[in-house]
Amino acid sequence: MNLLALPAFSDNYIWMLHDGRQAIVVDPGEPAPVERALDAHGLALAGILVTHHHADHVGGLAALRPRLQGPVYGPAREDIPQPCTPLNGGDHVELMGCRFEVIDVPGHTAGHIAYFHTPANGDAPILFCGDTLFSGGCGRLFEGTPAQMHTSLSALAALPGNTRVCCAHEYTLSNLKFANTVEPLNEDLQAYTSKCEALRAQGLYTLPSSIAVERSVNPFMRCAQPDVVKAALAHGAASDSEVEVLAALREWKNNFR
Repeated sequence: MNLLALPAFSDNYIWMLHDGRQAIVVDPGEPAPVERALDAHGLALAGILVTHHHADHVGGLAALRPRLQGPVYGPAREDIPQPCTPLNGGDHVELMGCRFEVIDVPGHTAGHIAYFHTPANGDAPILFCGDTLFSGGCGRLFEGTPAQMHTSLSALAALPGNTRVCCAHEYTLSNLKFANTVEPLNEDLQAYTSKCEALRAQGLYTLPSSIAVERSVNPFMRCAQPDVVKAALAHGAASDSEVEVLAALREWKNNFR
């Protein structure tokens, strides 16, 4: 199974899994990148996975439906363009022989879900996390609460360390700029920042990341680390609880330049 990132808009990624004959796409915000990839590889569109309702994740559904030979899956608690098979955390779906575990990850939106797949051939697992987890960051809390986001990120942090983290935006460098401000003495973060800067300088993607990397560099997954707690308290955290630390970090990041 081949994993492709299809750039869309200015900084989105539509993710595609294909076996040389059929393809699954995740969060097709616009149709053209998907259509080009299907045509270039001679693929049939076997199914679509949607993580949340924002237009840059569902805007291409209508145009792709004439080519679709399978279902659209999406979060049960969000308004996804129909027809769409609704999913909740704990559900499982199968497409092209791939089994996807559905994980509830509210915070960015109220009903956001993620999809986790462990390939049968022993390849590293894959996480399609939409806008909940970014490399070095997390999504803005448009509809959810800091407590929900903390629970969601904790669930993702518990996945195997080699899990490939397929985020929906190329926000990595701006996130790492903030992360280095929060935790300037983190050597893992410094090394990862250098790596990602080199990738972008060559016009390459920083994604997918991995769960192990995010545990070591992402301040929103490190809310119990002393330096992160100290920085959050200095920027308005009400206490050193992990939820209050995340809330302060998220508010700080919202206004960070």
